[in-house]
Amino acid sequence: MAFGIKRQELQAWKEAVSQGEIAFLTHYWLDDRFPGINTVTKAGCSDMEKLTSWGKQYGLRPEWIHAREQYPHFDLLGERQEEILKAEKRLDQLFRFKNGKNNL
Repeated sequence: MAFGIKRQELQAWKEAVSQGEIAFLTHYWLDDRFPGINTVTKAGCSDMEKLTSWGKQYGLRPEWIHAREQYPHFDLLGERQEEILKAEKRLDQLFRFKNGKNNL
């Protein structure tokens, strides 16, 4: 279950993904399969070649892409999530939730 984002944030992410940009969206997320994980970042792009290439630089496999949906994306979790967001200079996305400052 996803929660903790505003509709405009989701719309902006969808638009960026649709335009072929690598876009990031972090939100609260609870899933019993991943105990202790409470956020996920969706790194998406409608250009599958670009998304695959981007993912390879971080050791992400093409088969991990959620491509069955309209907005193809990788789900970034845990330590890998933080490492990638740091490398992409997007830690603000994660710290917003880790520090409890999601301003909803």
